[in-house]
Amino acid sequence: MARQGKKSRNGTFWAKALERAHLGVWDWDLVTGDCFYSATWARMLGYDESELADTADLWLQLTHPDDRERALTSGDRHIAGQTDAIETELRLKHKQGHWVWVLDRGGIVERDASGKPLRLMGVQTDITKQKAAEAELEQVNVRFRLALAASGTGIWHHDIATNKSYWDARTRDIFGLVADTDEVTADLWHTFLHPDDREATEQAHLPTPGSDRVTASRYRIIKRDGVIRHVESLVRFIAIAGAAGQVLGTVRDITEEKLREQELAYAARHDALTGLYNRSAFDRLLADHIAAGAPLAVFYVDLDYFKALNDFAGHAAGDLALKSVAAGIRACLPPTAHAARLGGDEFALLVPHCDAAQAERIAAAVLGAVREADLGVAASTRKLAASIGIAFVDDASTTVADALACADDACYAAKAAGRNRFAVFSAAAEAGLGGLNAARVAADTVDAMEDGRLKLFGQEIHLLGKPWLESRHVEVLARLAARNGRLVPPGEFIPVAERFGIASRLDRWIIRTALSRHGAALRSGALTLGFNLSAQTLSDPQLWDFVDNVIEETGAPHSGIGFEITETAAVTNFDAAEQFVRKARERHCRVSLDDFGAGMSSFEYLRRFPVDTIKIDGSFIEHITQSRFDREIVLAITSIARSLGCDVVGEKIEQQDTLAMLSDMGVAFGQGFLLHRPEPLERIVARATKGATARKAS
Repeated sequence: MARQGKKSRNGTFWAKALERAHLGVWDWDLVTGDCFYSATWARMLGYDESELADTADLWLQLTHPDDRERALTSGDRHIAGQTDAIETELRLKHKQGHWVWVLDRGGIVERDASGKPLRLMGVQTDITKQKAAEAELEQVNVRFRLALAASGTGIWHHDIATNKSYWDARTRDIFGLVADTDEVTADLWHTFLHPDDREATEQAHLPTPGSDRVTASRYRIIKRDGVIRHVESLVRFIAIAGAAGQVLGTVRDITEEKLREQELAYAARHDALTGLYNRSAFDRLLADHIAAGAPLAVFYVDLDYFKALNDFAGHAAGDLALKSVAAGIRACLPPTAHAARLGGDEFALLVPHCDAAQAERIAAAVLGAVREADLGVAASTRKLAASIGIAFVDDASTTVADALACADDACYAAKAAGRNRFAVFSAAAEAGLGGLNAARVAADTVDAMEDGRLKLFGQEIHLLGKPWLESRHVEVLARLAARNGRLVPPGEFIPVAERFGIASRLDRWIIRTALSRHGAALRSGALTLGFNLSAQTLSDPQLWDFVDNVIEETGAPHSGIGFEITETAAVTNFDAAEQFVRKARERHCRVSLDDFGAGMSSFEYLRRFPVDTIKIDGSFIEHITQSRFDREIVLAITSIARSLGCDVVGEKIEQQDTLAMLSDMGVAFGQGFLLHRPEPLERIVARATKGATARKAS
């Protein structure tokens, strides 16, 4: 999803992230037995990719003999469905001969129709330093406890035979006891114990006679002034010849340490700015509630206009707004609900036993709270709103990721519908995607580029009233073949690609694949190809380096290639669009301005962009027989295009009466019109090549 204030992220970004994070990726195909290892995995072990044998069990060959069985068992149990994920620690042999500790995490990412696992993926993280630190810390703890047990601070002992107890000055100080002598009554200690800790503490202070084991316990005491303190005791039985023996112990006030532990535990689970749960804590809470099987509602809240507030008033004002929003959200929730800040300006809510009516009331209240948030000095000039997605969960097998993804999808729908509103996730609405939510569609699109399910189609552009072979220009399109074989039209997966930042990768795949397969046809002049570019691709500073490299590899001529940009893409980055058009014309590539007339500044683009072709938006064409307004718009556009020397393409001339109306109006399109339904690109290329061969022969 491409959201305001968020950067697009492509494959290069993730490769760099893996490199910087020192993460090694593995991908195991259970059907073929093949296992892919990333370059970062090889480098983690000191190798170049070319130095390692390409075998499925490479990792096992490098695994320490003592760790192999545990590692195999972890994978086998996950594949058998006994665990949710693979997670184990093991040692791998480095090229230089030493052992590298890694944390291996992964799981099943693909199943067949019957649910049988087909593919596993995971990452391995170098934790050698962590393991060394753990071993060192354990040694330090042992030395510390032994030193503390042998120290004279807070020492007390109890003589079993005489039933007398003795506390030194430090022990008496910890308990707040004012006394001049060490001897105290035997039952005095019991009177300080916190009622909730008394039974366990007394039991811990009764070590078995004859044992030399040191017993540690932590408990609370209540001093005479009512103050509660946390203490830690180390207790050991001391055998004395000819006597019943003694119980020797030390005591240490750990109240401040306990408070720090509580603070750290709180900080580990809460967002520092707002005090709400953080993402990891919310995920755990959501997982627990889902596993409990009780119905619940998950809310995904994304603030609208927050980036504008931050840019205008600064981060201090943004922080104030976030804290105010968090407080407002808390005030809207029932006592059993939980709220979290997922990061940035995104929040999530979990409301158990929440029906549709209650969910709508909560969403409306949250919207109101966001609108009323304290914006400080920016309140008079800025506004804040929210888009909220709601997903209901009543299936204990639902994953946390799926629950949040469904709520996120609904949030995106609310944002697309105009913001400052909420939307409820509908499984029926997702049925058109084969039951997949947007996040899965994005992932499936990436997979389809690699497994052959992304198909190239083409749409012929005809000269008006003439056979297509006299123009031979094709607009290249893409269709996603779902795993069930259904062709998914671009209107369903391309917006998802733009939303999740993979549109540029998709465009590059289409360009490279089309030119690689049909470069020879372009060289022969059999046809020309046109490619639609997304806003992400248009803003890519490496675009022309990529195109030039592909052209050099395939031999396809620049003159046989055209690019189409829409006003939506151009307005996203006006300067990038202008630079793109300039470079395209330098290379003699054709440039079309798509959906012309649909935007607010279309004519301004004609002044800024010296394009070759204008494609009139189909909304002005398809109803031209009924709409005088549409007729006037089409006449105006064609007149301007002629004066600028541009060809004109009319979209959606699919009815004979539409064509007749255009003829009556005296409108003659120079380039042609879209008439034929899209068909596989290979079929069109074959037809064009055959026609070109026939023309040469004649």
